[in-house]
Amino acid sequence: MPARPAPGHRSGDTPTPGLDPARARAAAGGGRPPARRRPWRRWRVQGRTGIVLGVVRSRLHSVRLVRYLVRVPFLAWHLLIHLPITLLLMTPPFGRIRLAGGDLLEHRVVRWWSGGLLRVFGMRVRRVGEPMPGAVMFVANHVSWIDIVSLHSQRMMGFVAKREIAGWPLVGWMATRAQTIYHQRGSQESLGGVLHEMLVRLRSGRAVGVFPEGRTRDGSSVGPFHARIFLAAVEAGVPVQPVALRYGAHASAQRQVAFAPGESFFGNFLRLLGEPARPVEVVFLEPVAPGDAEGRRRIAETARERIVAAMAT
Repeated sequence: MPARPAPGHRSGDTPTPGLDPARARAAAGGGRPPARRRPWRRWRVQGRTGIVLGVVRSRLHSVRLVRYLVRVPFLAWHLLIHLPITLLLMTPPFGRIRLAGGDLLEHRVVRWWSGGLLRVFGMRVRRVGEPMPGAVMFVANHVSWIDIVSLHSQRMMGFVAKREIAGWPLVGWMATRAQTIYHQRGSQESLGGVLHEMLVRLRSGRAVGVFPEGRTRDGSSVGPFHARIFLAAVEAGVPVQPVALRYGAHASAQRQVAFAPGESFFGNFLRLLGEPARPVEVVFLEPVAPGDAEGRRRIAETARERIVAAMAT
């Protein structure tokens, strides 16, 4: 008894041995056979993408290398030539010379040297607003070690900074020369000594600068401000002036300037030396005068709010 043809199989159609049934049906019906998958095309696209990415990476490395070749000699000049001149002008009797406008020569050369170091790193500083004269507490957001240099390029102030900075090459030494007050984090005894020294300086008419966040962050946001550090300003009866530090146009490079996870000071220093040129804005905001806010906690909240608002513009 003859076998019945399979459903969809027309009489007289004999499948070609070794031919895919779908292709056989398409051939019998006069249609085009389905296109075969061609994985080699995907491999070719992926290969081309890899080549393009490789070329881009190579060019980026080349550009960074050029920046190093240009900036390292300028850094060496700034350290070997400008630094000795700066030190000489900071020592008595030169450092105590008072210039037009009331600035001490010692303070002026610190600003000059700090601005020069920023230019070596391709950073062009623009000041917005005016720093208050005399005894004032400056508070700023904290992104990287270069924050101290940015602030010193605009106004002389004795910073409160973690004790580890004293051991950093170059920056630690300059920070010590710039009357930095070192604090051992986690030590209540150290904090008490820091507050006492801040109070002494403020009452003597000098300015101090603090980073109330207590540590550097990844640049994505401004952390909470520790209120206790504002006690010195309350007891001395001096204003608190918030300062927003914005790296890149509209603060677009905060993350690039900040320490990467696990990055050391030296690693951050070298990486920033090869970064693209970018603007830096030091924004001096409306001060919080004595009596404008009640208590150190409210002063801390007001200062932070003004800095956050300035970072968003």
